[in-house]
Amino acid sequence: MLKRDLTDAPIPSRRAFLGGAAAGAMLLAFRLDLKGARAAEASDTLSKAPAQPNAFVRIAADDTVTVMIKHLDMGQGNTTGLTTILADELDADWSQMRVAFAPADAKLYANLLMGPVQGTGGSTAIANSWFQLRKAGAAARAMLVAAAAEKWGVPAGEITVAKGVISHKSGKQARFGEFAEAAAAKPVPQEPRLKTPAEWTLIGGRVPRIDSAAKTDGTAIYSLDIRRPGQVTALVAHPPRFGATVKSVDAEAAQGMPGVVGIVTIPTGVAVIARDTWTAMKAREALKITWDDSAAETRSSDAILAEYRETAKTSGLVASQAGDADGAIKGSAKVLEAEFSFPYLAHAAMEPLNATIERAVDGSFDVYAGCQIQTIEQAVVAATLGVTTDRVRLHTQWAGGSFGRRATPGADYFAEAAAIVKAWDGKAPVHLVWTREDDMVAGYYRPQVHHTVKAGLNEKGQITGWRHTMVGKSIMIGSPFEAMLVKNGIDSTTVEGASDTPYALPAYRFEVHNAREGVPVLWWRSVGHTHTAHVMEVFIDELAHAAGSDPVAYRLSLLTRAPRLSGVLKLAAEQAGWGGKPSEKGRGLGVAVHESFGSYVAMVADVTAGESGVKVNRIVAAVDVGIAVNPDVVRAQVEGAVGFALSAVLRNRITLKDGVVQERNFDSYQPTRISEMPRVDVHIVPSEVAPTGIGEPGVPVLAPAIANAVFAATGQRLRSLPLDLSSLRGA
Repeated sequence: MLKRDLTDAPIPSRRAFLGGAAAGAMLLAFRLDLKGARAAEASDTLSKAPAQPNAFVRIAADDTVTVMIKHLDMGQGNTTGLTTILADELDADWSQMRVAFAPADAKLYANLLMGPVQGTGGSTAIANSWFQLRKAGAAARAMLVAAAAEKWGVPAGEITVAKGVISHKSGKQARFGEFAEAAAAKPVPQEPRLKTPAEWTLIGGRVPRIDSAAKTDGTAIYSLDIRRPGQVTALVAHPPRFGATVKSVDAEAAQGMPGVVGIVTIPTGVAVIARDTWTAMKAREALKITWDDSAAETRSSDAILAEYRETAKTSGLVASQAGDADGAIKGSAKVLEAEFSFPYLAHAAMEPLNATIERAVDGSFDVYAGCQIQTIEQAVVAATLGVTTDRVRLHTQWAGGSFGRRATPGADYFAEAAAIVKAWDGKAPVHLVWTREDDMVAGYYRPQVHHTVKAGLNEKGQITGWRHTMVGKSIMIGSPFEAMLVKNGIDSTTVEGASDTPYALPAYRFEVHNAREGVPVLWWRSVGHTHTAHVMEVFIDELAHAAGSDPVAYRLSLLTRAPRLSGVLKLAAEQAGWGGKPSEKGRGLGVAVHESFGSYVAMVADVTAGESGVKVNRIVAAVDVGIAVNPDVVRAQVEGAVGFALSAVLRNRITLKDGVVQERNFDSYQPTRISEMPRVDVHIVPSEVAPTGIGEPGVPVLAPAIANAVFAATGQRLRSLPLDLSSLRGA
């Protein structure tokens, strides 16, 4: 699908961060719609993927089975899930299973929901691999059986396999390793028989996470752990304002420091290369750089938001509509209006960005990093270094979080590392390291967004019309993929979760304004759903109370055509004891339900709120992810989503003053503390539907559930995020 050779692409600049035609196919995954007919179409496409045991299974003579993992594991546990799928069809014993990250090879390891691109994102790892790995495991099992049948001179139908042991009724037995070589020579069955759910022994059960031991004893290697022979460290001085460029550099003081081996100017700033990280940091501080701010963003985030509020008063682009929303609202018995604002947010993964590039003797390159979109990262490094992609080998490492930050379509920090290698005449491997401050003040952010919404109710409290306007910077507009991924000016990453609401609204109009600003924006865990779910669920809650209706019952009346959403809502409410009276003053329950990335999540929050702030006591979640391959991993992901999102509910925001980011580290942008973490109860809906993802869908529902619980506890509506806790004084 590539229209040109990416090796002739220019070095990506700070502003043109979306680069490489391959990214276009990747970006489609983040917009994957798994509803209705498209779900059936996607499932049918995935089920037709050929069995490729040789690409995914390595059976060694010592009887270990290694699964080649084509996705990045950044803590979400997909290595365990993917291994479980294959091991079950293979009938392997869990103790013999191992994992290794696959090389960059889209022909073998493409994400089947992304097109010809190898990558991880959009909560697609399990969904796109479900049939592929089942077929690979089943094919490998059939090949082992065929090898054993030939060796033993018995019909293959008389051979059984269980827990890594191949057996015949005659008493003959063998481990996998004994027939691994002979099995590899057998033809690959393209349509091997897959197990029925009743035959599964691992899928849906409990197995230890395959990465737990290594991450506990320190043997798991992250890209920050990479140490190549003669390796040097590089840090980049980025401009303090987005869009600024280097005007002049006085590097005399830095160059004279012991251990400094190079200082080079690259498109994103000035890089200091030294023998160790500390020296590079001190040398960077010694640089005297004059920045050209003529094209930089110099406004404050408050000023930008004020412009959003004014823009929201005007007509925008229509994302979706039905009936005459304005006329219906005008003739209503009661009309409610509300505004919601959401700040910029940092991704704040625990492991800062980093990558190592090593030049081989033959002029090719090895890259060691937490590779999330391997096809793009390989192409960008190759383009920057002026070589073909086959001359760049990616070595994917464990990653300490991402939440979207590592998945930049222009592979920004890969490009930066490659630009340093190209500009510096040294031969040593270069390890680019971003400090926490670098990523906090010079990274990419969840867009700042403003919503206004108005709805009408009739005498029975039923919704008559819904008018909704969103203002925010588009992630896609202004990128090379605008023509392909933006339709009629509408970027689905801005309006998803609102304009496609499952609530039965008789008349509605959803509009969007695409703001223009210099702040670089990117998807943040669950993308547009991070704000749209909050607006929809808080405002629906307001309408329920205005109608004198129970919030759960009110939602159910609007979800008659959404049985899976109704299912998780009922389950969460039941398990939380919905409808009971609070046990103490200032305590309340709030509910929210939302679908994203093909998965359905409902949460009930139990909070205590008042002058001392908000304490989240308990979260009860119900999730429908289709077949839960690893229920423990599903629960862990929901628990992790609560921990990740809670700080954004209570306090996190990125603010700009004169265009400069004010939050620099975890002292001013605090993650959730263990003392704040509520009890989280997760209930999984039994299902026979093909699995979807859970890495992101737990995030959107937390904030509205908490906000609605605060209202139940205090009678005060806190609409915008983070919650304005100061307004609770006197509650």
